[in-house]
Amino acid sequence: MTNIKSAMIVGGGIGGLVTALKLHRIGVSVRVFESVETIKALGVGINLLPHAVRVLTELGLADELEKIGLPTAELIYANKFGQNIWREPRGIEAGYHWAQYSTHRGKLQMLLLEAVKKELGEKSVFTGHHLKSFQTFGDIVVAQFENRKTGESLGTHHADIMIGADGIHSVVRKFYYPDEGIPKFSGRILWRGITESTPFLTGRSMIMAGYQDQKFVAYPVCPDTAARGKSLVNWIAELAVGDEMPSRADWNRKIDKEIFAPAFESWDFGWLNVPKLIEETDAVYEFPMVDRDPLPQWTFGRVTLLGDAAHPMYPIGSNGASQAILDADALGVAILEYRDAELALKVYEEARLEATANIVLLNRKNGPEVVMQIVEERAPHGFIDLEDVVSYEELEGISNRYKQIAGFDKEKLNRKLGVTS
Repeated sequence: MTNIKSAMIVGGGIGGLVTALKLHRIGVSVRVFESVETIKALGVGINLLPHAVRVLTELGLADELEKIGLPTAELIYANKFGQNIWREPRGIEAGYHWAQYSTHRGKLQMLLLEAVKKELGEKSVFTGHHLKSFQTFGDIVVAQFENRKTGESLGTHHADIMIGADGIHSVVRKFYYPDEGIPKFSGRILWRGITESTPFLTGRSMIMAGYQDQKFVAYPVCPDTAARGKSLVNWIAELAVGDEMPSRADWNRKIDKEIFAPAFESWDFGWLNVPKLIEETDAVYEFPMVDRDPLPQWTFGRVTLLGDAAHPMYPIGSNGASQAILDADALGVAILEYRDAELALKVYEEARLEATANIVLLNRKNGPEVVMQIVEERAPHGFIDLEDVVSYEELEGISNRYKQIAGFDKEKLNRKLGVTS
């Protein structure tokens, strides 16, 4: 039985909220501190892979997930002409015991927030509380909070441990790595939108088309829209733009589609009309594709990092939020198993640091999406027979290798519940 009785979680995003639920379930008193005054259903689409859905299911959220998430039926990689490179079933369709869900990030965050308030109490979440500083005194972590807008001091809180789940610009991470600087820019910009449209392919397909320097991703995210015979499509257009990263003040800004839309004007594949999808979107937001270098250490005594604060990664392989959820699960398992707080946090770090570092580095090489780059390099004008360009065995090996590294190999995952495929 753990001797950790209380925890402060800095950050009320997906990772922080799942961690709050997990720690509460094992008997830890949890408070969540979020910088923004009001947590809103912001963002666009997000994917939850089967290993993350397993964790959320164990937390009793399966029914709620099913209400907001559309089970992904298949994943398709295509070239810039819409020719099929790789097609594989996903989630339940692939024989996993758990679904892969596509949903709206804001809806998922609100689902988790409501679950935290219901299980831990309304007063467990402190909004408008920005972490100013913290210290460890013996077996207690003491943190000072302020209103980020006014600078007003909001007092001091303490707990047995503190978890920094405060994102890519983490205050907690910066305390331990003050000279790290800004996130590393990939040289690529993402433009993101969400549009109600006619369903494409299965109506539950996720597609990625193009290559490293020009890519388009699309997948439906809403079961209610699907029930009406339509499709609420989340899409991402990506282009290489050079080395100059937009200032942080411009991240997630609403932009004019003409900045990028002309590059995709010929991308009507028949089965998906990319320019039409872009044209019919009301609001498009710009975001630089960034990450940070893997860290040598997350845990410092009774303080540790989690999610994007620990391992921000490129949005490749549909894996960022899922890895934060796996962090939460691993932290809960370690705390339950080890009485000593510092040992438990170190065991959690050992379970997750190298695993996530491997994903960060593999995503820099395009992860499983490298198959599109291979075809672009070998057949830039398209192909008649894919086998003349790349073998099925090579494609399958890339797909399976990523699943192994990212922790959702079907055989291993299903064995966790004694399910064979």
